[in-house]
Amino acid sequence: MYANNAYSQYKTNSVNFASKEQLLLMLLDGSVKFSKIARKAIMDKNIIVANENIKKTQNIFYELIASLDLNTAGDWGKNMVSVYKFIIGRLVQANMKKDVAIMDEVIPLIEDVKNLWNETYSASIKLR
Repeated sequence: MYANNAYSQYKTNSVNFASKEQLLLMLLDGSVKFSKIARKAIMDKNIIVANENIKKTQNIFYELIASLDLNTAGDWGKNMVSVYKFIIGRLVQANMKKDVAIMDEVIPLIEDVKNLWNETYSASIKLR
């Protein structure tokens, strides 16, 4: 029991004291995790778990859209919004149809977005 409380406290502190960039990476880690859970749930015909996890993934991408400052991000930011909206749209379709093929299409895109931000974060640290 103590280990669970310690881990819970660690996770809470990780979020509370994380930088904006680290929070973004945590969200993206979650999006990959939740989308893979949803895919498995679709395979297992567990529509409740699939729905919950697809919605979690969608909400992460809605948050990513809201967090982009399009005034400073320019065309790059607009392109990212387009990618995020495409991912959300495909997740909606996967959720409505409970279609593994759509999840197989969208999960690599989500992983690509995660990898892009990981590389961007790593490069920004080197410049500091």
